Amino acid sequence: MIDLTERQKNLLRAVIEKYIETAEPIGSETIEKEASLGVSPATIRNEMVKLTALGYLKQPHTSAGRVPTSVGMKFYVDQLMEEKALSLHDEVAIKEELSEEKEQFDKLLKHAARVLAAQTHALAIATDEQGDIYSAGMANILDMPEFYDIDMTKAVLSMIDRFDSIKQLIDMMRAEEQIRILFGDELDIPYLEPCGFVMTRYQMPTHRGYLGVIGPSRLDYPTIIPTMRYFSQLLGDLGK
Repeated sequence: MIDLTERQKNLLRAVIEKYIETAEPIGSETIEKEASLGVSPATIRNEMVKLTALGYLKQPHTSAGRVPTSVGMKFYVDQLMEEKALSLHDEVAIKEELSEEKEQFDKLLKHAARVLAAQTHALAIATDEQGDIYSAGMANILDMPEFYDIDMTKAVLSMIDRFDSIKQLIDMMRAEEQIRILFGDELDIPYLEPCGFVMTRYQMPTHRGYLGVIGPSRLDYPTIIPTMRYFSQLLGDLGK
């Protein structure tokens, strides 16, 4: 992959963060008005064309604006994104919620999925070592414009009903990874190309498994990644 200039990195960050917020293709006029990049509209347009040619952005047929590709999103997550730490209030609230169910493991996982869905405003899953899947938050994604596509919604619903589909995500995590971000075009599953997935492990003294968040590719990764990390740590601590 060709190295990007600092100006291109700043522009790509601005486009992606605006896309995460709006779910709409982003035009050069929007960036010029809102991103304060200190360059002319013509320069922004030229750089957006270059980022498109390099594979970081793409142009939907029906719009003059651009949206990030999975390559662009990966670059953003790996090199441009600044994580937003959970507030102390959120950490305490999540810990109190999960502590209520820590005596029964299945109830704990069901509750963990519900709390994770509420915290991330996405679809959340939790699995155990037997291959059971607990999910919550379907209403969250039904409010997102990407999921107005019934085929995509059906594909996600089918996925969370079958552990072999979830295992496909799990198997793509490397042993050393705590968090893995995947995009639908990495999976050989029809209709999931516009989706994003965040997976993490949890390890308790007597149980282990995975937590996941599913949504559109424009998930709020700066918030979701530290949230997932905290949930993983908290489940491990609750088991001690």
